[in-house]
Amino acid sequence: MSALTLIYRLPALRLIFLALLLLGAHNASVYPYQSLIAIERIGLSKPVFALVLVLASITAVTASVLLGILGDQRGNRRRIALLATSASLIGLLMMIVFPGKISLILCHGVLLPVASSLYGQLFALARLATPNGQSRDSVQAALRSAMSLSFLAMLVFWTFGFAADIDVMAIYLSAGLASFGLVLLIYSSWPKDGASDWADQRSGLNFAQAFKEIAHPTILMRLLLLGAISASGILYMVLISLIFEDSPVRDASDVALYVGLVAGWEVPCLLLLSRLVSRVRRSTLLAVGSAVYTLHLLALPILSDSAWIWVMPLIAGIGGTAIISLPISYYQDLMHSRPGTAGAMLALQKLVSDMLAAAAFAIGTAVGGYETVAIIGTALALLGAAGLLWVDRKQARPT
Repeated sequence: MSALTLIYRLPALRLIFLALLLLGAHNASVYPYQSLIAIERIGLSKPVFALVLVLASITAVTASVLLGILGDQRGNRRRIALLATSASLIGLLMMIVFPGKISLILCHGVLLPVASSLYGQLFALARLATPNGQSRDSVQAALRSAMSLSFLAMLVFWTFGFAADIDVMAIYLSAGLASFGLVLLIYSSWPKDGASDWADQRSGLNFAQAFKEIAHPTILMRLLLLGAISASGILYMVLISLIFEDSPVRDASDVALYVGLVAGWEVPCLLLLSRLVSRVRRSTLLAVGSAVYTLHLLALPILSDSAWIWVMPLIAGIGGTAIISLPISYYQDLMHSRPGTAGAMLALQKLVSDMLAAAAFAIGTAVGGYETVAIIGTALALLGAAGLLWVDRKQARPT
C-alpha cells in the first residue's frame, strides 16, 4: 500500500497530515518576518532581539526534551499536544491584542518555542500509528511533504499580500487561525490516551535515566553528526538574503522566490524519497543528500549574479529532502520504544546545527567572506555525512 493511500485510510495518520498542513502555514506566517517585526515595528534593539532568539532556542530544546520524555513515561500525548498548540494560540493572541515588547518576548521567546514541541509529538504519533510491515520512513516522508506544501502556499500568499500593502502585523492573524485550527483538530481527532488501536508502551525511565540514555555515546555521536549535516541548511537561510542583497541584480523579491522554489521542490522530492527508503539505508541517503545539498550552498555566492542560480532550488530540493525527513525515523529506530524522546532529539539536533552554523559564519566572515562560510559549511556537512556512514557501516540494508 502506498504511503499516501495509507495516510488517507487511517484516521490518526490523516490527523497528522492535516496538522502538518496547519503547522506549515503557521511557521511560514511567523518565522520569516519575526526579525522585521521585532526590530522595525516593535522597536527591540538588535542585541535584545538576539537575546530573544537565545531564549527561544533554550526554551524550545528544554520543552521538547521534557515533554518528549514525559510522553514516553506516561503516554499522555494528547494532553501534551494540546498544551503545545494552546501555547502557540495564547502567544499569537497576545501579539494581536496587546502588541508590544513584553508580548513579543513572551510570544517569540517562550510560547512559540514551547509550541514547537508539537512537531516531535506528531511524528511520535506517526511512529505508533503506522502498522507493522509498512515502511515508516515512506509514511513520514509523505507526511512531511504536507508541511512543505502549506509552507510554500503561505509564503506565496504573503508575497502577494505584502505587494497589496497588507500590514505585516497581519501575519499573526493567519498564524493565529492556523493555531486555532490545530487546537480544534487535536481536541476532536487525536486518539484519547489509552483508547488507541496500538500499544503505547511506557518507557519506565525517570528523567535522570532518560537524560543518561540521550547522553550515551552511541546516540550522542549520531546527534553531533546529524547536527553537522543539518548546519548546511541553517547556513543557507543565513546566507541567501545577505548574498542576494550584495548582488547588483538581486533584491528581496528574489530571496522570497528562491526560498519558495526550494520549498516547492521539496514536495515532489519527499514523495519520491518515500519510494527509496525501503531500498537504501538512511545513512546512505543522508550522505548522498548532503553531498547534493552542498552543491547548492557552494553555488549561492558563486552564481548569485547568473541566471544559473535558478537551477539551484531543484538541487536544494533533491538534497534537502533527506536532511529534513530522515533524522526523525533515524532517531526513532535508535531509541526504539521511546518515540517522544526520539522526537525531542530534533530540537537537540537543531541546537547543535545552530551552534556549528554560528561558528562557521563567524570564522568564515572573519577570514574571508560568504564564499568561505559556504566552504566551511560544506566541509561540516560532508564530514558529518562521512562520519555517519562510518558509524553505521555494519547496519544492514532495508529488506
